[in-house]
Amino acid sequence: MSWQSYVDNNLVGTGFISQGAIFGLNGAQWCTSAGFQISGPEAQALIAGFGDAGPLRANGLWLQGQKYLVLRADERSIYGKKGPGGVVLVKTGQAVLVGIYGENTQPGQASSTVERLADYLIETGY
Repeated sequence: MSWQSYVDNNLVGTGFISQGAIFGLNGAQWCTSAGFQISGPEAQALIAGFGDAGPLRANGLWLQGQKYLVLRADERSIYGKKGPGGVVLVKTGQAVLVGIYGENTQPGQASSTVERLADYLIETGY
C-alpha cells in the first residue's frame, strides 16, 4: 500500500479526519490529502514537540498558518484544539501522522482513527 493510500483510506476515508498527512521524522513530507500543506518550519516545530512540548504549549501548534491550542503532548501523541475542531498528531518509529478534524467529529473518534493507524505502522516497522 502506498503512503498516499494510508492518508486517503485510513485517515480521510474514515469520515472522521478531514485532512491528513504523513511526515518523516526528518520533516520530509511523505504524503498529504488534497489541498493540505504544512510548511517546513511547521513540520519541524511539531516534530520537535514530541521531545520538548514546552514551546508548543507556550506558543500553540501551527499548521497551515492556523494556531491550535495544545491540549495534550507527550512522546507519542499531541492533541490540539481550534474552535469546534482540532488536530491529532501521532509519532511512530519513522514518521508523524497528522489528522485534522472538524466540528462534526468527536475528538475521541479522530484520536482513535489516527492512533489506530499509528499502531499498525509501528507493528509493521514504521
